[in-house]
Amino acid sequence: MMYDQTRAQQPAGQNRVPSERRTPGPEPLLPSSERDKVLQRLRHALNTFADTPRDALAEAESAYDEATAQLVAALAARRELLRAGWADQDSESPVESPSESDSEEFRNALRQYREITQRLLQL
Repeated sequence: MMYDQTRAQQPAGQNRVPSERRTPGPEPLLPSSERDKVLQRLRHALNTFADTPRDALAEAESAYDEATAQLVAALAARRELLRAGWADQDSESPVESPSESDSEEFRNALRQYREITQRLLQL
């Protein structure tokens, strides 16, 4: 992120310029199609509870199990991608004197680990 001198000189209470856009939040851990499938199963369970409570609970439990399994798989895949990004640099140069590009890769990986861990802790 670059330093914006004009914005830094604005009074603290001043509103943002309407043309400024907020940066999007972090990408979802699961694809929307997978989330939609689980939510559809959960809605089905809620809608059928009055007629078949035991079946509805089984459906809700199954949706929960599917969501947690997908989440664990997505987190493991994300971890592998992050690790692959910095582990190669780690083996190529000594830790005591990483190059400028290595330092940037490490910094980026650390930021991504921090963001995903904070998201997990907010669940």
